[in-house]
Amino acid sequence: MQLILEKCFDMIESINNKIGSMEVVTDTFDIDASGTMKLSYLSNLMLKCAEIHATQRGWGMMQLNEGGNTWVLSRAVIEFTDDVPGENEHIILDTWVDSVMRLFTVRKFRFRNAEGRVFGYSHTVWAMINRESRKPVILVSSGGGNLTEWVDNTIECPIAGHSKISVNADSPSDIVKVKYSDIDMNGHMNSCRYIEHVLDLFSADFHSKHKIRRFEIAYMAECLCGEELSLFCEQVSNNDYNVEICKNDTNEVACRSKIVFF
Repeated sequence: MQLILEKCFDMIESINNKIGSMEVVTDTFDIDASGTMKLSYLSNLMLKCAEIHATQRGWGMMQLNEGGNTWVLSRAVIEFTDDVPGENEHIILDTWVDSVMRLFTVRKFRFRNAEGRVFGYSHTVWAMINRESRKPVILVSSGGGNLTEWVDNTIECPIAGHSKISVNADSPSDIVKVKYSDIDMNGHMNSCRYIEHVLDLFSADFHSKHKIRRFEIAYMAECLCGEELSLFCEQVSNNDYNVEICKNDTNEVACRSKIVFF
């Protein structure tokens, strides 16, 4: 595993050892029909980047699993400040821990191309939970030491944080069922699949004419294999949409999302 980490991940030691950077090259299957990198692909890269960064500091999934715990993504904001790269382009993700609270930690990202041009940022919130009870774990010393020693809040991340999202829609725009391919190692629907379901509410023709400027998502309940989900969508303004995903059997809100298009 260590050899794999060394090949795909480099520390930016010229800044400090709290910041990590991962570089990849986009492939054909990472791009949508308009020639732009898929948001779900970028979000998957963020998960990989965060995991490697945490593992190198003693806080990765495998290390937490030894104590019966794991990380779950609670909220995420991705905002693009410049053109998103297309096929066969180098993507560099910088990541760092911005703050640590009692039950949550904030991890931020910066996205650059090979020339160093910043084309976006992300603000994410994570919680540690017990894998058996599914209850939150207080973020105290564990694994590689105190998580707070890796905090660096000096780096610019000039995007707004999470907003309050509400949806007023009488009928669902789509109904989906959680299936085997949706499930990750934690036994619930992978966070990237929520994003794909939300974006699937808009037609291919719509996506060809509108680019995503900002995407927000708040995960509120786990979705398990076999559960049926209803997706409600409300157009808030000309290029602004709010989405709510609910569990049909309990009417519990699984997540809320906001998409702002160019």
